[in-house]
This record gives sequence, C-alpha cells and structure tokens, in this order.
Amino acid sequence: MILEVSAESSWLVRGAAALVLSLHITSAGVGILSGAMALLARKGSHLHRRAGNWFFVSMLTMSAIGAAVAPFLPDRISTVAAALTFYLVATAWVTVRRNNGGAGPFGIGAAIVAVCIAVAGATFGLQAENSATGLIEGQPAGAAFMFATIAALAAIGDLSIILRGGVVGARRIARHLWRMGFALFIAAGSFFLGQQQVFPAFLRGSTLLLLPEIAVLGLMIFWLVRVRFTSWFKHDAVDRRATRS
Repeated sequence: MILEVSAESSWLVRGAAALVLSLHITSAGVGILSGAMALLARKGSHLHRRAGNWFFVSMLTMSAIGAAVAPFLPDRISTVAAALTFYLVATAWVTVRRNNGGAGPFGIGAAIVAVCIAVAGATFGLQAENSATGLIEGQPAGAAFMFATIAALAAIGDLSIILRGGVVGARRIARHLWRMGFALFIAAGSFFLGQQQVFPAFLRGSTLLLLPEIAVLGLMIFWLVRVRFTSWFKHDAVDRRATRS
C-alpha cells in the first residue's frame, strides 16, 4: 500500500498518513513473522498460542487499515482482500475461543459478511475481465475471483455450523487452521508479490518470491491433513490433559 499525500497538505495530514502507513507496514511484518511461527509450532503449545495472539492482533490491525484506505487509492480488489483477511482471522479466533465454535448471532453475522465479500469480489472480477486491459486499477480479474471463491466457501462453512449448532473436535481445529492459514497466505502474497519494489532488483519478478506463499499453503495442508485424517488430534488432546493433570 502506498499513500500519496499532496505537497500542499498540512503537516497534520502528512503526519497522519505517515503514521497510518508505518502502522500498516509494521503490523504486516509482525503478522507474517508471528503467523509463520504459529504455523510451524506444535499446535496447542505455549509457543503456538503466544505467536497466535500476536498474529491475531497484528493481522486485524493491518487488514483494518488496508480495508479502510484501499478504496481511496483507489484499489477495490485490495479492499476485498483486506476485508477477507480481517474476516478470516476474526472467525478463526472465535472458533477456538468459544465452545460452540462461533455459532449463534456471531455466526450469522459472519456468514453475511462472507457473502458480501464474495459478491464484491465477483463483481470486481467481472469488471476487470470485461475491461480492455483485463485489469481493474492494475489488478487482474483472477485475484478478485480467487478472493470471491474463498469467501463463498467460508460462507458455506459458516452456514454449516449455524445449522449444526456449532463445531467441535477435529473439525473445529481444522476450521481454525485453514482460516488462519489462508489469511497468512494473503498477507505473504501481498508483501512478497505485491511489494516487489522493496526487494533487490535481481529478485523482482523472480519465482523465488513465490516460495513463501507455497510454503504457507504446504504447511497449512499438512496440518489440515494431520488434524482431519489421522489420530494425531485425539492423541495430542489426551497428552495435553495428562500434562495439565
């Protein structure tokens, strides 16, 4: 994100813009580092929880600023990405903090938000696809459709727990994992691919900048498979109860 302020603007406006940009960059950096630590750490461990707390706060800060500022740049697809990131982190957090996994009024509100994000992403994607350049404000249609698809899948997940009255066990952990993991994927992509000007010239446009995103997806899939399709989750829960006792 780049904030351009007129030279004629007051010192207060320039200072506010610099503060917002600094906070956005700092929280994004902390979010990527803490998110990577949480993804690598043993799930449920002290390190995982501490890193997750830092990730939660920093990602909400970063995405809230992005969602508020991007429409004025203008960059509508980045607005969708930021709103989706905020939604994913918030719902992932509530999933493990509430016994019902976020069902009830919160779940209904979250589902409505997800549907709105999906509709906005699809709309901007169609606008980009039908433009002469295939872009909308410099962003490709594919990115908008990707965000719309993830939001739609998340909305289906929200509807599922509303109808079930909650989510428990391995399903609950998997819901938390994929939402946090994909939020980290968006943040990593926004930095390594969207801010290539901060990297040395020989790295710009290089496939090496795809490695962090691939690593995030790979680790996310690894943990999802381990939680959903192996007995690790049951054994780990037993081990944690035994340690506390």
